[in-house]
Amino acid sequence: MKTTIQPFIILLAEDEPADANLVKLAISENRILADLHTVVDGREAFEFLRRQGPRFADAPRPNLILLDLNMPRMDGREFLAAIKQDTALKDIPVVVLTTSDVERDIVASYHLGASGYVTKPVDINQFIDAVRQLGDYWFSLVRLPQQS
Repeated sequence: MKTTIQPFIILLAEDEPADANLVKLAISENRILADLHTVVDGREAFEFLRRQGPRFADAPRPNLILLDLNMPRMDGREFLAAIKQDTALKDIPVVVLTTSDVERDIVASYHLGASGYVTKPVDINQFIDAVRQLGDYWFSLVRLPQQS
């Protein structure tokens, strides 16, 4: 019997289209077998996770959430605090992927339950390499729960 390798499901919460496209490019360049879904803020992320509305009715449960901190409506900090209080969603790993390298943002993110914190490199090659390293860690080294 032939086994089919399923792509990893990544939810990217990112309001900046250029940064979202960079993540998509980096996943492609690194040949990470992933199905990337993008939302623009924390509210849309919850709609996606809860399969609310016609746009997200068939949304898959992600294996990993990549989260920008600075977004409109519900920012990354608010989203992180809320998801880690939700018993149905709190086990999904959330990695903060943001431009901020301010120590208080790093500390606050971990206190809120972030699984990791990555400052977005400015250089495109470094950015692509950072996404490769994330992929290696989360999808090759770490064991994630089976999808239900």
